Amino acid sequence: MTRRFGWASLGWRFLLALAVVFAAYNPTGLSFWHWASADPLTFTPTKGLAGVVLVTGWVVLLRATMRSLGGFGIVLAGAFFGFIVWGLLHWGVVPHDSFRVIQWLAQLVIVGVLTAGVSWSHVRRRISGQYDMDDVDEY
Repeated sequence: MTRRFGWASLGWRFLLALAVVFAAYNPTGLSFWHWASADPLTFTPTKGLAGVVLVTGWVVLLRATMRSLGGFGIVLAGAFFGFIVWGLLHWGVVPHDSFRVIQWLAQLVIVGVLTAGVSWSHVRRRISGQYDMDDVDEY
């Protein structure tokens, strides 16, 4: 089993973050939020299982992001992706008069921060050669 981190690893982490964020809520109306809130008094095992899977995904992504980036790093990553979005809006690449577009962009910023968070330890290790304490016993 290889432990190399590359573009494919980053892509898989991006897809995981994308799936968790957009399955929880998205502007199309096809999300767990819309499904669960459409009839909030009807709780089914399917809704419960889907909710537990989504919460698990969020917990894994948020814990890894917090451990990897820390609070200040999360703010920096949010600023980085936020300024990219601001640039796209400012330069007219993306229309700024649509609330739905802003929702999509905000969610993509969250996906970007989570992807950076779950990837940063690997990137830092490749750049600096330094291991996290959690990694020492693996090698």
